[in-house]
Amino acid sequence: MKTVFYQSVCKKSYGFEESRTDFPMKKRVRLFLSDVSLVAPQHLCGKQNINMKRVILFILIAWPVFAGAQLKIKGQVKNNLVQLAWANVILTNPEGNLVKGTLTKDDGSFDLDVKKGLYKIRVSYLGLGDWEKNLVLEDELDLGTIVLTEKPGQLQGFEVFARKKAITYKADRLIFDVESSIAASAGDGVSAISAAPGVVVQNNTISMLGKGSSAVMVNGRMLELSGNDLISFLKSIPAKDIRSIEVISNPPAKYEAGGSGGLINIILKKGTRNSWKNSTALSYDQNSYGLATLSNNYSYHKNKIGFSVSGSGTSGNSKLRQELDTDYPSGPWKLTYDGKQKEDKLSGRMAFDYDLSDQTSIGLQYQGNEQRPDSKDFVGIRIYNPNMELDSLLINQGERALRSGSQAYNAHVISRLDTLGRKISADLDYFSYHSKIDNRFVANVFSPDMIFLNTNQAARNVSGRRIENGSVKVDVEYPLKFMSLSYGGKLSFVKSNGEIQYFNTISGTAVIDAGRSNEFRYRENNQAIYVNGVKELNPKLSIQLGLRLENTDTEGESATLNQRNKNSYLKLFPSLYFSYKENKHHFLFSYGRRINRPDFAVLNPFRSYINSNSYSEGNPFLKPSFGDHLDFSHVYKGVWRTNIFFNLIRDGYGPVFSSDPATNTLVLTRENYYKEQYFGLGENFSLQLISCWESQNSIYLLGSKSKFINQIKASPENTAQLYLSTNNTFSLGKSTKLQVDYSYSSSFKKGLYEIGAMSGLNIGLQQSLLKNKMQLSLLMNDVFNQNYLKNYRSVVNGIRQVYSENNSSRFFRISLNYHFGNDNLTVKRRSFGNDDERKRTN
Repeated sequence: MKTVFYQSVCKKSYGFEESRTDFPMKKRVRLFLSDVSLVAPQHLCGKQNINMKRVILFILIAWPVFAGAQLKIKGQVKNNLVQLAWANVILTNPEGNLVKGTLTKDDGSFDLDVKKGLYKIRVSYLGLGDWEKNLVLEDELDLGTIVLTEKPGQLQGFEVFARKKAITYKADRLIFDVESSIAASAGDGVSAISAAPGVVVQNNTISMLGKGSSAVMVNGRMLELSGNDLISFLKSIPAKDIRSIEVISNPPAKYEAGGSGGLINIILKKGTRNSWKNSTALSYDQNSYGLATLSNNYSYHKNKIGFSVSGSGTSGNSKLRQELDTDYPSGPWKLTYDGKQKEDKLSGRMAFDYDLSDQTSIGLQYQGNEQRPDSKDFVGIRIYNPNMELDSLLINQGERALRSGSQAYNAHVISRLDTLGRKISADLDYFSYHSKIDNRFVANVFSPDMIFLNTNQAARNVSGRRIENGSVKVDVEYPLKFMSLSYGGKLSFVKSNGEIQYFNTISGTAVIDAGRSNEFRYRENNQAIYVNGVKELNPKLSIQLGLRLENTDTEGESATLNQRNKNSYLKLFPSLYFSYKENKHHFLFSYGRRINRPDFAVLNPFRSYINSNSYSEGNPFLKPSFGDHLDFSHVYKGVWRTNIFFNLIRDGYGPVFSSDPATNTLVLTRENYYKEQYFGLGENFSLQLISCWESQNSIYLLGSKSKFINQIKASPENTAQLYLSTNNTFSLGKSTKLQVDYSYSSSFKKGLYEIGAMSGLNIGLQQSLLKNKMQLSLLMNDVFNQNYLKNYRSVVNGIRQVYSENNSSRFFRISLNYHFGNDNLTVKRRSFGNDDERKRTN
């Protein structure tokens, strides 16, 4: 009965989607309570309408009020002597149309605020007979105790076994359930994101297939990080703390416009109401080295209080390997890098929520981590003459000490204004990130028979960065009779300070080299407002329109170079969605404009030395790129999805590998160098050929057309790419699950680069023990060691470079997870000390 009430009444009256029935029963009921609040705050109700006042930029508060005196209907529902929580209470008019509905509280009580009139009230509970009564309401009414009795011949109990869907398709996003994937559920945030369909993590960049670089959020809050910094932060989040990952290719206007490749939203787990639960996980990874992780998560929710705390620690090492071939006119250089990197890190998270009333709740969140990924590096460069004879060897040995960490704080308030779903929420966020690298290296030159010739370079390169971001955000949901409206605003302030100190140690004494040292300061302020409207034209067709206006001011300053660069731009970002349903067919169309802002680090104009003959150089004149994205999808029976997309990128920027043939020096820079069209056709489908085998599959044909827009000495090349993946889960019993995943990407050319073919096979086994309180998982990741970046080619200034990177792609993991708790906490409501006096005022 609860399910029927939620689906039929809520969808008809409030426009909710039936797809929300994939939530567990209690979670669906809580969703109903949060979306359809039934008691308006007293300070908002009265005999006079309160008109909505002017919307102030960035602080958007609307307190709508409706005319008409309200009378209260209240009562308490029991089954014999047991108070019934979550019972349905439905109030209809004489024509049978819904007026209001609610669910009883934990003590079985309920109350409704309505006008005078004729009504019929019905109280129901799953497995019990309904209670009904006709009402003539002229004054406040206390129905007293309502007793529901069992239906004759009622079934006493039953068990239902069901599997969660690994992938759920929504109008504007794909939702990947992390717990359903053995490969994703026992690693960290990076491994969980990598397992999401259509998401690719390469070269410290997270992107969607065919969409470009993606921005990342945690619980809907943007992370102002990218590149190495973003990867380091995500590695601090245990996958066991992640419930799901939302892949949003064309985000609505509510979300920031940053990220040409859309948004990836990490949804962390929350505790169940009126329960406490503890989960402990231990995992061990074995590649060339060993890596162990221990994490624990505790959550407690009772009455008005919700609290959770989690911690994780990792210790061990991983293997790094990179190769780079550079064809200089004087002869090729073949570089091989082998590194052993520590993976020592600690992380923690806390969250506290409190219900001030049935309408208003407040909350605080904290997340922090500290990491020490030190490494010992060995770089060997074989130098050949034009006749391909080995001329000499350049051996670079070094040690890199790295410290990094972050702190994230959030305070929020959510208030439901009335029974029509009007809601206002405000968030105050602060985020800080710091890192320090101490890199010492010595480069020696040897003859082909390993006779020492000279020391090419010896140096100590010390760099540090600190990023701080503060923001305030207000969102309002304001459903109207003719459409559902939402609007809001955000203020964001970013500070990034970095410094590089280069010491020449070839003499044995560290001497500062001022020409290779620098301090860089960067500021970015962003102000945004948005409005978004959803209109259901008829039961089959709906449309959503959004506009987001963002103003950005940036300033970068190099103290050493005495150089300052300012930039300011005001841009409008529209979005449009169509949804049409006809029987088993669902058609979806979306359009959105996005911006891709440069990382803070790449705006620093100074050089950071990678090794003795190569360095990375920033570009303070780098501009953001803009993209227009169109997406069309057809979903058949909810399991077959055909997708066509087209992206147009303007002022595209990215890394450019260039070489100086005079000095045989390799330089990595970033440039706005291309305009690109990117398009694709794909099919996603779910299969369940037999009851114990569930399969999720994707196949895409992708293409591009590029044009270089600056004086880069290279020519664009473009070819087609074939991508396919299959994720298969086999239920070998009620408590045993086998997972086999495979992906393949053909080699292809895109603009400046050519990328070699990649393929990966993952095999996992999960066994549930102790009445599902414990899970034992085994995983072999990338069985054939082929799922890594290889043959990454470019030709600039007539010099060809080929790069490959394999950082422990193949590994074996064993993990053990144990959880326990109590889902039946006794809930007590404290009585008011003046209850008798209050009753006398009725």
